[in-house]
Amino acid sequence: MTFWDQAFDTPQFKYGTAPNAFVRDQAHRLPPASRVLVPGDGEGRNGVWLAEQGHAVLSVDASAVGLRKASGLARQQGVTLATELTDLAHWQPAPGLFDAVVLPFVHFPSALRRPIHQRMATALRPGGWLILEAFTPQQLRYASGGPRDEDMLYSLADLRADFAGLREHLASEGVVPLDEGPGHQGPGHVLRLLAQTPESAA
Repeated sequence: MTFWDQAFDTPQFKYGTAPNAFVRDQAHRLPPASRVLVPGDGEGRNGVWLAEQGHAVLSVDASAVGLRKASGLARQQGVTLATELTDLAHWQPAPGLFDAVVLPFVHFPSALRRPIHQRMATALRPGGWLILEAFTPQQLRYASGGPRDEDMLYSLADLRADFAGLREHLASEGVVPLDEGPGHQGPGHVLRLLAQTPESAA
């Protein structure tokens, strides 16, 4: 079993079944019936919620256990959720297919981060949205979750370089209250990025 298979191998949902707050707050920007890619969706809380809003969602994760729970949650909520089991370090999404890429708390080592993010950006159609939330290095001062390795924590400068071709609509950094299952509880130091591919993109 992988680390995440073990983390998800329990009846409880590690990060709850409600969507990430930033995703919920920004989802109004998506056109009706959007195609949405949710890499690293784990047990499916964000993908299932987006499907409940009427979107066609592909949830991608490296944990078979997490995706089984995601599919079960989708059935429970009466929605369709497409899933794909893959390692994001090597996975190439179809270019220009998605209206949104949703990345809440999906952390990679610095050696992998930029190429993965750049592949995610190519998945967006012209006018497509990136909705991203992540922990910063200052999260090491807090006990509310996230990687304990500074190499896997992000700065806005990193993300602006990773997604340099997108137009930034919102970028913020600071402490927010987290209430996402047992995995994210209490104050957390996060950054939030909302960006969009140019409408004129090929």
